[in-house]
Amino acid sequence: MSKLVIVESPAKAKTIKKYLGKGYEVVASMGHVRDLPEKRLSVDIKNQFKPSYKVIKGKEELVKELKKKAKSSDKVFLATDPDREGEAISWHLAYLLGLKNEDNNRVTFNEITKNGVKCGMESPRTIDIDLVNAQQARRILDRLVGYKLSPFICQKIRKGLSAGRVQSVALRMIVDREDEIRKFIPQEYWTIDAKFSPKGSKKVFSSVFYGDKKSKIEISNEEQALKILSELDGAEYIVENIKKGKRKKSPAPPFITSTLQQDASRKLGFQAKRTMKVAQELYEGIEVEGMGAVGLITYMRTDSLRISETAINEAKDYILDRWGKKYLPDKTRRFKSKANSQDGHEAIRPTMPKLNPEQVKTSLSSDQYKLYKLIWERFTASQMANCIHSTTQVDISAKDYIFKSSGYTVDFDGYTVLYTESKDEEQEKEKALPELEKGMPLKLRSIEPNQHFTQPPPRYTEASLIKALEENGIGRPSTYSATISTITSREYVKREAKTLFPTELGEVVTNLMKDKFSKIVNLKFTAQMESDLDLVEEGKNDWISTLEDFYNNFEKTLEKAKEDMKDVKIQLDEDKTDVICEKCGRNMVVKHSKYGKFIACPGYPECKNIKNIVNEIGVKCPKCGGNVIERKSRKGKIFYGCSNYPSCDFVSWDQPINEKCPKCGELLYKKNTKKPKIYCINPECKYIKIEDKK
Repeated sequence: MSKLVIVESPAKAKTIKKYLGKGYEVVASMGHVRDLPEKRLSVDIKNQFKPSYKVIKGKEELVKELKKKAKSSDKVFLATDPDREGEAISWHLAYLLGLKNEDNNRVTFNEITKNGVKCGMESPRTIDIDLVNAQQARRILDRLVGYKLSPFICQKIRKGLSAGRVQSVALRMIVDREDEIRKFIPQEYWTIDAKFSPKGSKKVFSSVFYGDKKSKIEISNEEQALKILSELDGAEYIVENIKKGKRKKSPAPPFITSTLQQDASRKLGFQAKRTMKVAQELYEGIEVEGMGAVGLITYMRTDSLRISETAINEAKDYILDRWGKKYLPDKTRRFKSKANSQDGHEAIRPTMPKLNPEQVKTSLSSDQYKLYKLIWERFTASQMANCIHSTTQVDISAKDYIFKSSGYTVDFDGYTVLYTESKDEEQEKEKALPELEKGMPLKLRSIEPNQHFTQPPPRYTEASLIKALEENGIGRPSTYSATISTITSREYVKREAKTLFPTELGEVVTNLMKDKFSKIVNLKFTAQMESDLDLVEEGKNDWISTLEDFYNNFEKTLEKAKEDMKDVKIQLDEDKTDVICEKCGRNMVVKHSKYGKFIACPGYPECKNIKNIVNEIGVKCPKCGGNVIERKSRKGKIFYGCSNYPSCDFVSWDQPINEKCPKCGELLYKKNTKKPKIYCINPECKYIKIEDKK
């Protein structure tokens, strides 16, 4: 008996083959094998949105090989990822391989371990057509929006642009936040900050002016602050009241896709795309020393907080063995998923909770180790006891005024011995207060007024944008990474440190969308569209009706926009230059083609003058004295050459810099590697200087 198992990737195939053993052949489809062709719409709108799928270009030989293997096998199992996309891949494979829809040939693995593979193979089922239809509906919907709307955007702004259902909303959120920041008017306010110590003690603690004994006083200007200070002159400071209490801090739940992307961004500096790539590797299987290929985490595209009892018990055993009984909670922790979560998989967790990061460190790459450690610590901490604080709140009286102080001490560290959740905006940390008693006189160490201004809302980071998308119901766990990658690669958004801000292009595209396609970029409408697509997945909505409801309105809106903007062309400020066309005297503009940017006369077709964009680096050619400029090879790699080419043939992959060698006086070059180095071009002079990237 020969059985064929088809998965997406070679790494996954290798890991699964290890557990299945003899009698099974495990092969990879290398992702999708059939899709909507790129060069045309490939959707018959008039015929109930019938899609025209084709084998993906370049995969013809692979499909032939899969057909051959399937024909010679007694049984074929489709073991693609356990989500909507994976279900669709299996459906396409079944069609191409001539498998029957009623056959129980679909298997899924929540984790790629011996037990996970065994359970999956023991429970084959038919392909879930509702899941497939949900994927088809999303794919077709995004194709309709992209292929109908993108040409309009390109025509009105510039070539090479795109518009998408989810990306346009994400971009709008970033643009709207930038508008808020620009329109924000700072409001002045003042605080009076004091430092005290108990009389006879050197321990100093901070306190902040609150108000009088009746209510809180807001200090809005310097005059008001100085008036209060003058009234406090010579005052005695006494502990008016002390309130002590206990505070319990519970651990965060294990990761779901969105929270993993957020925490990896904050703690590791990973972009969402990088996080998901590494998580996929950890799920599919890693060669671990002494264990062979093994999947280290459960499936990483999930919005469920469910955890298996086996995993909970393994985590308990590890905690008990490592930290002792007091670090276990009184009651087993179980977390409730959000109301709209799919709950198809468990939360993201280590497949073997007893396998701590240090045990596998030597078998993992740096990124794999960092992400596995983050996932392992978050999951393990989620099953640990609360952290307990003793809190103290103190009121200090001075004449009729009150100052307030607060602090805490850690009675029991609990789960924080292992992991603490990160936030986008770190709160000011409280400090422990000295021993104080009611009626105790205090010594004033310092008191001063401080001016402040209210701050605008912060720009989004990847982490906070993902959080906002999730909270607003925009997109789904599997789409966040691709959405952010698209808006940055299209140059709608740029990164500055970790923050995301819109380019002029991004703002112009968004304003056009808001004006002409308000529904497409409306957060509530898009969230409702996501909910409608989820109902297709649940078998409660017909996917064709869902597409019809959307497209009928969209088509009318698009036709009206085309009519309204028939003779309109939007010119971006960033595309204008100071270069004067020597043929007709106009200011030349930046144009975009598939080969890159160039400068052209806006008078086309009357004036067809064009020029290359020249990036001078401020260095003279060592051969002829001309200007060295930055160029790009056919494959897009940067190199450096003389502006007098072809009369001068100077060329270099390394960047010449405007410095002379301190040893021989020749020109220095910079090689950009992991450790950038500056070296002398003279082969007889071996001068090298390693640069510190920081």
